[in-house]
Amino acid sequence: MLSAEYFDLLVQAMYALALLVFVCLYFVNAGYGQFRSQRWGWSVSNRWGWLLMEAPVFAVMLAIWLTSGRSLHAPEIVLFCLFELHYLQRSFVFPFLLSGKGRMPVAIMLMGIVFNSINGLLQGGALFWYPNPDYAEGAAYLLRTTTMLGVLLFFIGMGINLHSDNVIRHLRQPGDTHHYLPDGGLYHWVTSANYFGELLEWTGFALAAATPAAWVFPVWTAANLVPRAHAIHKRYCLEFGHQAVGKRKRIIPFIY
Repeated sequence: MLSAEYFDLLVQAMYALALLVFVCLYFVNAGYGQFRSQRWGWSVSNRWGWLLMEAPVFAVMLAIWLTSGRSLHAPEIVLFCLFELHYLQRSFVFPFLLSGKGRMPVAIMLMGIVFNSINGLLQGGALFWYPNPDYAEGAAYLLRTTTMLGVLLFFIGMGINLHSDNVIRHLRQPGDTHHYLPDGGLYHWVTSANYFGELLEWTGFALAAATPAAWVFPVWTAANLVPRAHAIHKRYCLEFGHQAVGKRKRIIPFIY
């Protein structure tokens, strides 16, 4: 368990590092998915890459809960379940839905493991070590307008993310290696609908949790995914033409 002082320093450091990552990713494309190249070195199958990268955050959050020894209030349990629900799907379901023989650079996987482990520490710590004092209200906290709105946004974002991933998975028939422009659902309005769903999901979580540590997550999500959405939009315009892409934005409908 980190002391309150070191925990706060870690939160502040993660905010500062997110800004640096945001700027850097406009100049360097993280080498997974359609941007993978040999220069990223050794790689593993996408299935193992995603499982090994995402599972640590599920395990860290679970371990903090089990060892906290706290008398838990309803808000902490609800937020814990939302967090673990996402990572149960992302760690142990999503990897096995992937088709094809795609690979993930080991470097990307290791960076993901480091971030996810730290994020699990932050989110678990903010729930079970240094929780928002208002959680003591119990069910009354869950009935706050901001909390209910946050939970609603979480599930809307999760639904968008799951649907958008499903659209991408079915772009190709078995054996097909061509690239296609995603369409359907939120892809009518943005070229990275799956990223929009994830950003909305964690913004909702942070709104419901109402702690500085919780807001680290959507800030980092934006720092990683907004530049990547820009790169994907640019690539689609080059590959399929501006007319095919049309008026679709990058990640946030009607805005960016």
